[in-house]
Amino acid sequence: MPPKPMVPLAKKLLKGVIVLELLGVFGVYGLFQKMNTSQDFRSTMKKRLPSVLEVFYQSNEWAGIYGIRERDQDAWSTKIN
Repeated sequence: MPPKPMVPLAKKLLKGVIVLELLGVFGVYGLFQKMNTSQDFRSTMKKRLPSVLEVFYQSNEWAGIYGIRERDQDAWSTKIN
């Protein structure tokens, strides 16, 4: 009896990898959109994941969009906790 070919398993694994990558891309896009539209969410990200917030600021600055970091810092410094 000849061994079964690995082709069906490889196809399933490849489809799984593609699905995971697509979920990751859409997840990152959703996170970026939420951070881009909500200063309150950026404040939450500052407390929970400051490195992710820094990547958000840098990506906007590399794209030529400046002032978000400064506006956030001004708003957060005047906010009474």
